[in-house]
Amino acid sequence: MTVETLGGTTPVRTPLRWRVPLGPNGPLGMLVDPMTWRAVPYLLVSVFYGLACFAFLASVVPASLVMVLVWIGLPLLALTMLAWRGAAMLERRFLRLAFGVDIPSPYRPSEGDNLFLRWKDMFVDPATWKDLLYLLLLLPIGIAEFTVTAVLWVLGLGLTFAPLPLLLAGQPMTPIGGLPIDSGPRVLLCALIGACFLLAALYATRGMAWLHVLFGVALLGTSEKNRLAARAAHLRASRARGVDAAEAERRRIERDLHDGAQQRLLSVAMDLGRAQAKLDSDPDAARELLAQAHRGTKAAIAELRDLARGIHPAILTDRGLSAALSSLAARAPVRVDLSVEVSHRPPPAVESIAYFVVAECLSNLAKHSEATEAFVRVSREGQRVIVEVYDNGVGAAVPRPGSGLAGLADRAATIDGTLSIDSPLGGPTMIRAELPCEW
Repeated sequence: MTVETLGGTTPVRTPLRWRVPLGPNGPLGMLVDPMTWRAVPYLLVSVFYGLACFAFLASVVPASLVMVLVWIGLPLLALTMLAWRGAAMLERRFLRLAFGVDIPSPYRPSEGDNLFLRWKDMFVDPATWKDLLYLLLLLPIGIAEFTVTAVLWVLGLGLTFAPLPLLLAGQPMTPIGGLPIDSGPRVLLCALIGACFLLAALYATRGMAWLHVLFGVALLGTSEKNRLAARAAHLRASRARGVDAAEAERRRIERDLHDGAQQRLLSVAMDLGRAQAKLDSDPDAARELLAQAHRGTKAAIAELRDLARGIHPAILTDRGLSAALSSLAARAPVRVDLSVEVSHRPPPAVESIAYFVVAECLSNLAKHSEATEAFVRVSREGQRVIVEVYDNGVGAAVPRPGSGLAGLADRAATIDGTLSIDSPLGGPTMIRAELPCEW
């Protein structure tokens, strides 16, 4: 078994845009920021997506409304609404790829049990009509973004590189207004004007990206009231799951005490009573009973120690997550590679949940997965601790109600964390927990 532990001194790499002169909002910061180069193609291409959506909606929606008079327009209108909802969902993906903004789905869940009631729920959902408004406005906004982006970047790049033929081949160029670039001062002037246009292009690109994100969040996202209501509902559900998990843990401890240590201590008491009765009449039998009581006492102590470790291991409190996970990996029946990359100790609740995620996964690995090796990685990403457990077993891990994996999900939910399981039939299995350090 090999255990590799990386201690808690891993340096956090600062993004390049924060290390250049003038910082992330300066020209160099804008230039090296990947978001700038993701935004440029979006601003140039979104006009064509907006044109396609506008052409479709401008032709199909009026036709559907007219044909509603003869009833055939109702199914056509329903299909059209599904189509523009799909286009809005695709646009949310585009915005996430281009600007890194994640816009959650704003749609109300449908409670209808047939197609008509579901369509009615979709019809009365304000998010449906906000999607329509966004797609209709995308064309004029896209035209403006395309024009500004194309003009500034073309002029900037064109004027900046216009002197190259003169510098490389001695051939002057005439980029604007018939004024040839055939001397040193004109080369410098042209390059300076081009640099100014490039600077304007950088800031215009980021400004339009910021405005487009606000536009998208306003129409494609949910309202602040709905976000707060959804957040409150999520927190209530998380706390309820936490209460259920705590109650299940209490019942497990009671059961383990009753069926394990309590029964052993009762047997010890009976053996001691029998030994006391035979101490004078049959000393040999009394000594055997005392030895049996001694063995039972040690077994009860071992069970109590295991039970205490299952509640909260002392090594986790005393030495931290790295040492506690190293102890788990050392006791695992298969080879475990362990990597702990946490610069500062997270809150005790996060440490405890991370520990039990790994403990449960390694326990399942030994019982069910038929794996020969496992990899455990714990890292810090911003204000979240990420726990990943991978094994090469047979897969098919499912968080059934009452199972250990379901209990882990409930534990994580108590601090607003999440647990995801990727375990196809035949393996491998990857279990990932994201645990916020602030909640």
